[in-house]
Amino acid sequence: MARESESGLPIEPVYGPDALQDWDPAWKLGDPGAYPFTRGVYPTMYTGRPWTMRQYAGFGTATESNARYKQLIANGTMGLSVAFDLPTQMGHDSDAPIASGEVGKVGVAIDSIDDMRVLFGGIPLDKVSTSMTINAPAALLLLLYQLVAEEQGVSADKLTGTIQNDVLKEYIARGTYIFPPKPSLRLIADIFKYCRAEIPKWNTISISGYHMAEAGASPAQEIAFTLADGIEYVRTAVAAGMDVDDFAPRLSFFFVARTTFLEEVAKFRAARRIWARVMKEEFGAKNPKSLMLRFHTQTAGVQLTAQQPEVNLVRVAVQGLAAVLGGTQSLHTNSFDEAIALPTDKSARLALRTQQVLAYETDVTATVDPFAGSYVIEKMTDDVEAATLELMRKVEDLGGAVNAIEHGFQKSEIERSAYRIAQETDSGERVVVGVNRFQLDEEEPYEPLRVDPAIEAQQAERLAKLRAERDQEAVDTALAALKKAAGGEDNVLYPMKEALKARATVGEVCNALREVWGTYVPSDAF
Repeated sequence: MARESESGLPIEPVYGPDALQDWDPAWKLGDPGAYPFTRGVYPTMYTGRPWTMRQYAGFGTATESNARYKQLIANGTMGLSVAFDLPTQMGHDSDAPIASGEVGKVGVAIDSIDDMRVLFGGIPLDKVSTSMTINAPAALLLLLYQLVAEEQGVSADKLTGTIQNDVLKEYIARGTYIFPPKPSLRLIADIFKYCRAEIPKWNTISISGYHMAEAGASPAQEIAFTLADGIEYVRTAVAAGMDVDDFAPRLSFFFVARTTFLEEVAKFRAARRIWARVMKEEFGAKNPKSLMLRFHTQTAGVQLTAQQPEVNLVRVAVQGLAAVLGGTQSLHTNSFDEAIALPTDKSARLALRTQQVLAYETDVTATVDPFAGSYVIEKMTDDVEAATLELMRKVEDLGGAVNAIEHGFQKSEIERSAYRIAQETDSGERVVVGVNRFQLDEEEPYEPLRVDPAIEAQQAERLAKLRAERDQEAVDTALAALKKAAGGEDNVLYPMKEALKARATVGEVCNALREVWGTYVPSDAF
């Protein structure tokens, strides 16, 4: 009897040549590093060097997070990935009433250039690649990073990294939006233009399916809705007068890796093939780099369990291997204790060691695309691709990603998938080790990392000191220039940079934009 995949597609007990009848290897496979990039975006993939090991970290104050980054670098991580607290993600200062109780909890609190300077103190920004998981205020954090680099004597053309900057998925699955969709897309187009001129090596957006997957999206839904968002961003940039080959090579993506190993490998291969075809056929991209779907992967936080947390080490290893065999460009492996609290130093180090074992103790880096030609992988790739294209067609029928969001389409589809997963787990049909099978009578005690609640008061003191010391007239002038640009057609990043340089806070800059653009309120369709 056939099983079903996470996307609801049949998995047969045995696959043979008949599974690939009428299958054209020249089109479906191609060569590694060549259109349609099914086998990977680079000809040599990991045979030359492994993927970038980019561990996601950030908590409490900038000082504490800086210490964690230096530990990760000392332990061999190849790229930093910054987690910001919720007030920062929502464009609020730490002393704002709405920030109460959330300062430093799920990431680092960044209120101004003063905090950013501390966060990257002693870290040479021309030597590291930095990813910042920030969306609605992405422009602000990027500019703060640039300003700190300039203080270090590092020119912007030497900076490498990524801002997530994917606000559409916030309306679908996560909720850390600020502005309505139209000005949000305008801001993203301004970022594309600014980075092309000022920070040319920076990846301007990481179009994310990860958070949709964490909300319950199936693999087919994850890549369908992510690629649909990507199409919307490309259309926005083209409509703003940019040539597709001027910005598309700096686009990147962000996906999850689940424990359902085979379908995850197939998912990544299908995503590359679909994106290459869309960029070539719909947008007429001519630069091969514009056709490449380059992506970061994070192992599935939603599949971690608080029960028997050490078992998560096994889950993460399997998920990480799926990402590697799927051809990821960079990888974050979750710490085993993240279902309980923020990772401890030891658990964060173990998560990095998991990647290092995959890279240096196995033979998966010895050859490019080890699963190419596998009956099951190729058939599952075709099946995931077909299911994804059908969902993308439905988004297009609604008028594209933004209109589909306003109809509540993606959100309702993901909610149905999440409900199915919950039902299967509750009934025992879906086995979760340690949760609904193979439980312990009594869980072993575990001491989690805790964030000091005094951080909130400390950040408020820093903000009071900043406001007392700075040139308020210069701040007011810069914020007025920002509002003028936001109300017109000028690129807002240039006056925004001047405001941040004058020590305007993240909350003050976002509030200036709120005055002009308003804030997003979900419709009843949700």
